[in-house]
Amino acid sequence: MSIGLIALLDDIAGLAKVAAASLDDVGLQAAKAGAKAAGVVIDDAAVTPRYVVGFAAARELPIVGRIALGSLKNKLLYLLPAALLLSLFAPWAITPLLMIGGAYLCYEGSEKVFEALFPHGAHQHEAAVGEATQTAQGLEDEKVGGAIKTDFILSAEIMAITLASIPAGSFTMQAVVLAVVGIGITAVVYGGVALIVKADDAGVAMAASNRPVSRMFGRAVPGSPPSGADRALAPLTKAFGRGLVKGMPILLKVLSVVGTAAMIWVGGGIIIHGLEGYGLAWLGHAIHDIALAAGHAVPALGGFVEWLVSAAAAGLFGLVLGGLLIPLVHFVAVPLLKALRGGRKAEKHTA
Repeated sequence: MSIGLIALLDDIAGLAKVAAASLDDVGLQAAKAGAKAAGVVIDDAAVTPRYVVGFAAARELPIVGRIALGSLKNKLLYLLPAALLLSLFAPWAITPLLMIGGAYLCYEGSEKVFEALFPHGAHQHEAAVGEATQTAQGLEDEKVGGAIKTDFILSAEIMAITLASIPAGSFTMQAVVLAVVGIGITAVVYGGVALIVKADDAGVAMAASNRPVSRMFGRAVPGSPPSGADRALAPLTKAFGRGLVKGMPILLKVLSVVGTAAMIWVGGGIIIHGLEGYGLAWLGHAIHDIALAAGHAVPALGGFVEWLVSAAAAGLFGLVLGGLLIPLVHFVAVPLLKALRGGRKAEKHTA
């Protein structure tokens, strides 16, 4: 074997080691970044199921699939390149853009609270904003669009946290880590959502099956009697299935409430943290001090109490801000948009 070939093989081995080390770095950095973004991931998972409540069972998975596809587009086609470009050329713009997104979350979450407290007034507001739809397909499109918009804000927060968690390195490494985190989080969130929304259907099948073991292993023959294992486990699987059927509507309602609260909490938290970057840190410091004091008052649950107080304070701030934005949208933004649309229609008509 020639010396040149040996040197070439040695170089290839060296490159393979570097590539393996790079893959390890990507996995490690993605895991760390994903862990730091876990709070927003939980919020994302809590928010999404409420968008499929009220639809036929046959439409639940397609709706989740449409939202998941929109989430991937948000992360990979828009947010990933935008995050990298902003970090390179306009890092100062990241915070105000996130704050605008946080204000949107506060508005949407507060609107849901307003709808629950004042249903008649909320319907009038929705009609004024122009969100009412007449067909089932239109309603589905509206829900999917709203979910993707909300996902965009939450995904932006996830990508921002991820980018801030990546050590200074090559542009390519940052892009790969952001892509890995984006794809992984989307799979986890919407895979979990799909399981949640279809759990009641699984419960119906379990409650109706007399041969759970045979079906599990693909040995169920039509007309054949249940096996001994089937007879032993059927009462348990049937009871569990009935529990799923009865419990999932309650869980979905709870998740709907949690999702709305999460939107307000995350939005308020984004605004509070953003204000700290503009010299208005007193609010964040005050919340931190109050949460710290509350945690010290209950040493056994100090960390949980501290988090709970901080989240409640951010949620209260977000609810107040969202409540202020509702009339602003209703009396300022909506008339302005209608005027702009009317002007464009008039220009097209004259042209």
